[in-house]
Amino acid sequence: MSFGTWAAFAAASAILLIFPGPTILLVVSYALGQGWRTALPMAAGVALGDFTAMTLSMLGIGALLLASATVFTVLKWVGAAYLIYLGIKLFRAGGSLDAKPRTDAASAGKMLVHAWLVTALNPKSITFFVAFLPQFLSHDGDFFTQMLIFEATFLTLGFVNAFGYALVASRARNIVGDPRAITIFNRTGGTLLVGAGVATVAMRSGN
Repeated sequence: MSFGTWAAFAAASAILLIFPGPTILLVVSYALGQGWRTALPMAAGVALGDFTAMTLSMLGIGALLLASATVFTVLKWVGAAYLIYLGIKLFRAGGSLDAKPRTDAASAGKMLVHAWLVTALNPKSITFFVAFLPQFLSHDGDFFTQMLIFEATFLTLGFVNAFGYALVASRARNIVGDPRAITIFNRTGGTLLVGAGVATVAMRSGN
């Protein structure tokens, strides 16, 4: 695996993680209701959930990689289209986060398990990984080495992203509730995602 491939994966992952899906909305809800103490257990739960979904996805991708190079190539094209779709969806998401403060008493362990389950059991997580990861896998490289590197990178970024969302939501609630700030945030992220999808298509065409 080249450094360029890893850097492209890290950059695309960072953009994708910022997308406020069910997991992030859960993190924000706890942080709005219970403050900064939620950051560590929620971030740890998100990382564990991503690890579960990503490992299951990678094992399935590995089977495809061994079974058919053609199917694997088709999956890469589908993944590029999926990136563009996510970018358009994020761009059009508007200026609000559907996250209401959670004021129910919850221990750190309960919050960790809740975040893990929401992340790992979300069908979109596995679908996302199956569509996204093949863009960066080399058919000629060692699959398990690539799997280890990509998982470690994504889980680190996922932990930092969830931790950051929790801190911002607990300390800067006016930003989370500002439609203008959220709109700018979503449109910037959406544009970057579409750009990543188009760049992936360009790379496929050039091969």
